[in-house]
Amino acid sequence: MKKIVYFLIVVFLLAVAGAEAQKKRPARKRPARRAVQDKRVYLVHADVLHFDQYKNPDATILNGKVHFTHVGARLYCDSAYFYEASNSFEAFGHVRMYQGDTLSLTSDYAYYDGNEQMARARYNVVLKNRKTTLYTDSLDFDRLYDNAYFFEGGKMVDGQTTLTSDWGEYNTKSKMSVFNFDVKMKSPKFYLTTDTLYYDNARSIAHIVGPSDIISGNSHIYSEEGYYDTKKDQATLMNRSVLRNQGKSMVGDSVYYDSKMGFSQAFRNVIYVDSVNKNKMTGNYGEYWENTGYALCTDSAVAIDYSQGDSLFMHADTLKVVTFNIETDSVYRKIHAYHHVRAYRTDVQAVCDSLVYNSLDSCMTMYFDPIVWNYNQQLLGDQIDVFMKDSLINRAHVIGNAFSIQQLKSDTTLYNQVSSKEMFAYFVDGKIHETQAKDNVLIGYYFEEGDSVAIIYNYQETTEMRMFLKDRKLERVWTPKTSGTMYPPNQIPPAKKRLEGFAWYDYVRPLNRYDIFNWRPKRK
Repeated sequence: MKKIVYFLIVVFLLAVAGAEAQKKRPARKRPARRAVQDKRVYLVHADVLHFDQYKNPDATILNGKVHFTHVGARLYCDSAYFYEASNSFEAFGHVRMYQGDTLSLTSDYAYYDGNEQMARARYNVVLKNRKTTLYTDSLDFDRLYDNAYFFEGGKMVDGQTTLTSDWGEYNTKSKMSVFNFDVKMKSPKFYLTTDTLYYDNARSIAHIVGPSDIISGNSHIYSEEGYYDTKKDQATLMNRSVLRNQGKSMVGDSVYYDSKMGFSQAFRNVIYVDSVNKNKMTGNYGEYWENTGYALCTDSAVAIDYSQGDSLFMHADTLKVVTFNIETDSVYRKIHAYHHVRAYRTDVQAVCDSLVYNSLDSCMTMYFDPIVWNYNQQLLGDQIDVFMKDSLINRAHVIGNAFSIQQLKSDTTLYNQVSSKEMFAYFVDGKIHETQAKDNVLIGYYFEEGDSVAIIYNYQETTEMRMFLKDRKLERVWTPKTSGTMYPPNQIPPAKKRLEGFAWYDYVRPLNRYDIFNWRPKRK
């Protein structure tokens, strides 16, 4: 008996201790029962209800102001077949479906599967979602994933933008669309054609995939990959997209274009072409303002003139084009090239620090240590003005410390030389044929017999000189009053053989079109 009493006491104490421990532990919450969504299609109203056991035994036949509800959607039609067993119905005549207060679907016919929440609308289908409207004849609307699929041609109207294609899809929740095959996108500002287009209706941004054309005013864009903001009229394009505008084009690995501002940018492997004036610029960065005619090219920039059979190539750190009087008949342009300028064409080469070309008078002005070569002729001075005619050098004006040097063909160690304060050079068919020098003129030239070596060296000091050449060989020299001496080649005094300031910069001279990138400074 004592053992039983003792056992009961122990049990009692354990029970009390367990209760105290239970008080200290937080109470465990029971999981809330998940609300079970009712997926049944409910018939709310119909004017007439009947059955036909012979024609359609599985259906309840409804007529007149038919009204269904299903998972938050309201569906109306003129008549219907209600398949209660399969939780579906067919709707006929003035079919309307409403989901919330922002989404509506109308058609002439629809089949609705309540289990799959799929509406298959046919004939005169109109899907409206706020400001976006989709028109088609065949549309499947998946309510579970908010996706609408059309596959027999469709048209979407989003504000002032209209999209058409053979088939596509539209998500009513994310506002994202996909259009495929014969895609056309129109607005008052642009016209886009492509085969595949992704469109963000919320942000009005089109994603271009595959060969595409965008026409906006006078601008034409070709791209195979890019984005176009239809509200801002801005395009970001990749994969060597091409922008064209009134005879000008720009291509790069990536291109940015703002139609409203008339501004375009290109990055990496940029090519800007002016087919009207037959010139182009290349580099790794370029920009163009179509309203002002301003263009800029940097990073391995090259300007190319291809108006003649032999193209002229010019490199500088920066190239820019400024257009004046762009909307008038008196339009002209200035091309600025600055720092490390090097130019090459078969008949003429040049180097300087900076350069300006004015199309008004076809004058190219070279600044800071300019040097110009024409075959075996070298011109240098403080400033050189080169005047072009039909893209060929016509005349040159050397200002300040002018120096003309001609290397003899018979002996490349000998040079005809002229130095003065100012000098003019005249060209015929791109070849120098006359040189004029004024003020403090020093002359040192060789007389040759045919193609043989020089037989006499003439040193003169005068105030003015005119030197005439034929086939790049000295033919005659005219001077007014002069003083000078003639020397046999082996008796020329060292001080007379090289005029003061003489320098033959053959190591600086560009050797070919690719050598224009290799800047070589003068040796000190």
